[in-house]
Amino acid sequence: MVDDESTPPQGNRTERYSQRGPVRENFGAGRYSQGSVVSSQWSLCMAGFTLAELLVSVGVLVLLLLLATQLLNSAATITTVGHKRMDADSSARQLLDRMAIDFAQMVKRSDVDYFAKRTAAPNSVGDTMAGNDQIAFYSAVPGYYPSGYSPGSQSPMSLVAYRVKSQNKLERLGKGLVWNGVSSTDTPVVFLPLLISNTWPYATNQSPDPSSASAYETMGPQVFRFEYYYLLKNGGFSDTPWDTGAGHTAVKGMQDVSAIVASVAVIDSKSRVLLTDSQVAALAAGLSDYVVGIAPGQLRANWQAYLDGIISLPRPAISGIRLYERYFYLSPPTLLTP
Repeated sequence: MVDDESTPPQGNRTERYSQRGPVRENFGAGRYSQGSVVSSQWSLCMAGFTLAELLVSVGVLVLLLLLATQLLNSAATITTVGHKRMDADSSARQLLDRMAIDFAQMVKRSDVDYFAKRTAAPNSVGDTMAGNDQIAFYSAVPGYYPSGYSPGSQSPMSLVAYRVKSQNKLERLGKGLVWNGVSSTDTPVVFLPLLISNTWPYATNQSPDPSSASAYETMGPQVFRFEYYYLLKNGGFSDTPWDTGAGHTAVKGMQDVSAIVASVAVIDSKSRVLLTDSQVAALAAGLSDYVVGIAPGQLRANWQAYLDGIISLPRPAISGIRLYERYFYLSPPTLLTP
């Protein structure tokens, strides 16, 4: 016998008729119950992170922060070093450019005095000038003139001098001179046998300018070492401003000098505060003088080798010292006397 079944739909309920009687099935209720279980399980899975995930996230965040900090520190260090270098370059450039003007306008006559390294009688005896050098000469540049004189009384000449004071700063003297016969107290340009060292002693030593309006000014506040030597017209270098091979024995208007070679050591202001005045003075004393026979550029190399070997002073201060050298070429003398 075959069962007679019919399944007329009645909403979500289905009845099945068989020999055993009706069987009712509620499919809607079954589907709702199963969906609710899956949705609940999915909500529980999306509710938070595991401990391992949190540890990995925190580790990555810490690593990124460390990298960012390193980048900022490196950028700050590079910026500081760059600013220190620019500070030293600016100070040296200002000084060397001023020297270029003064040397270009130097009065080159055999009847005037020069106070310079290795000059000898009848000129000032500059001697070897151990340590920081000095130089004094006449130059056709404006200077600080005595007060009370009209522009017509002021000559175009000035007495120019360079020296490093005991405070480890380079100073420039630019004393404007009046014309001859204008004053009985203010000295004009003097000719040999009158000497610069006798007429203006403060131009050749460490004494201050005695006038009320001092003609000295700080030209290199960061320059603590000043050395110069001569390039002769025969192509050789010397610490004497004349050609001994030609039989000359005096300056005579710098007739044998083609150029004055100046070397300076500069320490920037941020590095300077790490050293005392006595330590800076010791550094200047350790930078050797020019010696006849060394090759061009060897003086700077010797200075750098000395600085590289210092272990008793803070390295950041030593690394802030810069060395510079420039050639100042001279024009031919304007007057030579027998």
